[in-house]
Amino acid sequence: MNTMVLLRVVHVLSIILWIGGVAMVTTVLLPALRRMDHDGNPIDLFERIEGAFGLQAKITTTLAGASGFLLLHLLHGWGRYLEPRFWWLHLMTLVWLLFTVVLFVLEPLVLHRWFHEQGALHPAETLARAHRLHVVLLALSLVAAAGAIAGSHGWFLF
Repeated sequence: MNTMVLLRVVHVLSIILWIGGVAMVTTVLLPALRRMDHDGNPIDLFERIEGAFGLQAKITTTLAGASGFLLLHLLHGWGRYLEPRFWWLHLMTLVWLLFTVVLFVLEPLVLHRWFHEQGALHPAETLARAHRLHVVLLALSLVAAAGAIAGSHGWFLF
C-alpha cells in the first residue's frame, strides 16, 4: 500500500470515528439526557459519557488533521484554497479547527468548569445549549463531508 492510500485510509477512518461520535452525542445522548428527570443528574452522566469519548475525539481529530495536511502537501494541493470550487476544503479545515480549539483549548481551560457550574444551577438550559452547539457542529461537519465526497468525485457547485 503506498503512502497516499494509507493517508487516505487514516483520514477517512478518523473522520468516521470522530464525526460518528459527534452524531451519536448530538442525536442520541443529548436528547435522551434532556428527557431525563433532572433529579437523576444528567449533567454528571453527560460528562462521564462524553469524557470517555473525549480521548477518542482528540486522537481522531489529530489523525484527521495530520493526514489531511500531509495529503495536501503531497498532492501540492495548497493552491486549492484559492479556488472557490474547493469550498468544501475550506469548510473541512474550519470544522477541524473549531473542534481542535474546543477539544484542546476551550474544553480543558473554560468549558468543563463552565458546563459543571451552569449545569448545577440550570441543568435543562445547560443541556439545551450543549445540544444546540452540537447540532451546529454536526451540521457543519456533514456539509463539509458531503462537499468533500461530491467534490472528490468531480461535482462542484462553482
